[in-house]
Amino acid sequence: MFPVLPLLLLAYVLLSVLCASATIFNNKTDEDFLLEFKASLNQQSGVLSAWNTSIELCDWPGVGCSLKHKDRVTVLNLSSQGLSGTITPSIGNLTFLKILDLSSNKLQGEIPSSVGNLRRLKNLILSNNLLQGEITTQLKNCSLLESMELDSNLLTGEIPSWLGGLSSLKAVYLSKNNFTGIIPQSLGNLSSLEEIYFARNQLEGTIPKGLASLNSLMYIDLGENQFSGTIPKRFYNISSLILFRVTMNKLHGIMLPTDLGVHLPNLQYLRLGINHFTGSLPSSLANSTKIYSLVISINNFTGSVPPEIGKLCPNFLSFDTNQLTATTAQDWEFLTFLTNCTRLNIFDIQDNMLGGMLPSSIANLSTQLQILYVGYNEISGKIPSGISNLAGLTQLQFSNNRFTGVLPDSIGMLNSLRVLGFDGNQLAGSLPSSLGNLTQLQRLYTDNNNFQGPLPLQIITLSSLSFALHLSYNYFVGPLPPEVSSLTKLAYLYLSGNNLSGSIPYSISSCQSLIDLRLNSNSFNGSIPASISKMKGLIILTLYNNTLSGTIPEELGLMDGLIGLYLSHNNLSGGIPESFENMTSLDMLDLSFNQLDGKVPLHGVFSSALYCLLTSLYHFCVPENSNQTAQKFEFERHTNRGPKF
Repeated sequence: MFPVLPLLLLAYVLLSVLCASATIFNNKTDEDFLLEFKASLNQQSGVLSAWNTSIELCDWPGVGCSLKHKDRVTVLNLSSQGLSGTITPSIGNLTFLKILDLSSNKLQGEIPSSVGNLRRLKNLILSNNLLQGEITTQLKNCSLLESMELDSNLLTGEIPSWLGGLSSLKAVYLSKNNFTGIIPQSLGNLSSLEEIYFARNQLEGTIPKGLASLNSLMYIDLGENQFSGTIPKRFYNISSLILFRVTMNKLHGIMLPTDLGVHLPNLQYLRLGINHFTGSLPSSLANSTKIYSLVISINNFTGSVPPEIGKLCPNFLSFDTNQLTATTAQDWEFLTFLTNCTRLNIFDIQDNMLGGMLPSSIANLSTQLQILYVGYNEISGKIPSGISNLAGLTQLQFSNNRFTGVLPDSIGMLNSLRVLGFDGNQLAGSLPSSLGNLTQLQRLYTDNNNFQGPLPLQIITLSSLSFALHLSYNYFVGPLPPEVSSLTKLAYLYLSGNNLSGSIPYSISSCQSLIDLRLNSNSFNGSIPASISKMKGLIILTLYNNTLSGTIPEELGLMDGLIGLYLSHNNLSGGIPESFENMTSLDMLDLSFNQLDGKVPLHGVFSSALYCLLTSLYHFCVPENSNQTAQKFEFERHTNRGPKF
């Protein structure tokens, strides 16, 4: 029998050796685990090229080590390094890790469950990747976690209720994923929570009342989901609140209580757009003097805008698409107060029920103003000539009101304009030639007014026009100048419903970017220029209701991208060109009320579901052997309604 004491001594020696070996091993494990992580990535260059054993671990780019425990990694920051591949489970062995930032890369796969082993982790930042699957339940073991940033990925499933057990959590970023279900009530237990970003998911249900009891909350963004119900009233008492955003949901009720601004002194961003909120705008909102962005667009707010609102000084102010009213000068007083705001950049009050005359004080708004939308209201009177004071404007839209008088010549001084819209009013006189000074203008909408005289050459030759020139339904006379060839970047040219005459210039074929050309309902004569066929990008061509004569050019059949061709109510003669059979995209062909004769083509597009009107009222050329139902092609008219914020 062996003596006991020597055995104990032997065991002690062996244990000491093993512990020493383990210590040596542990001193190298973080390096080994990082090399395993590197091996799992597709990108080995860049900062990762310096990850090798010839360089001290703590000198590796993106790696931070503990000062107390040498060779233990506490920080791994590889944000925006172009990494792709998966996150290897070995990352969970970096047990001293406090900050893990792999954001803004192209990492795929699931978040490994081993991340739950990182008990010291405080900041988990995996935003802007391609990560999939659900949030691993093992993360609930990271009890020290203060920030969880998983936004802008492809994550699915529900927001886990165990998040409410992470008592140190201050920020949760889950926006721009595919999360479904409801917000767990348990999040109301997180008394330290300051930031909640759940926008752009598929969340539903009501907003938990518990969230409104988080007195440290500063930022909450629940926009672009499917939340319903009302806003818990306690939110209006969270004095620390800086951002409150619920844009694009199905929320309803009286959103803005009369004392709203009294308890929200730090509020800077209030974004309520695209819901079903009702009620009026409270004057108390003026107490939230730090407001930077106020957006209540596309709701059902009613009443007039309190003058006190104009005492705010936001950068972004949008009331569009509600039922706000104004009939007297007093109702517009908010606008006069707003002239004291020097940082106003976007001001949108379009699509309401604002009437009366637009006060001249609008010309005294901030010179920093870039976007001004006043359209789709009931405003009458003249357009203030002082509008030219707003030298910073890039977009000016007064469309669909009841403005009368002439278009001020001074508008030509707004040389930063890119979008200008006055369509749908009762403006008269000639278009000022000063519009030709707007050398950055890309879109001009003046249709549906009473403008007259010849087409201003200064506008027809404005080569900066790259999207739309709408002059339809006015009283313009004379020819279409051949200088129209200057519009080489233009996509939409609408000259319909005027009294233009003469022949269509051959030079129009130089407008190679045109998608939609509308010359209908004028008095154009002569033949259809064959050169039109050179506009290969053209989708819609409307020449009906003119006095065009001669035959239909065979060359038009080369326009295989054309969807709609409208030539009715002219004096065209001859037959339908056989080349039309090759117009494979054609959905609507209207040749009615002309003097055409001959045979109707039977092949190509004519054997499909083309909707074709011929002669007067006699027949549609849908082939008898077609099994498809003829459908009339309907094209969308481009309108000048500003974007919804």
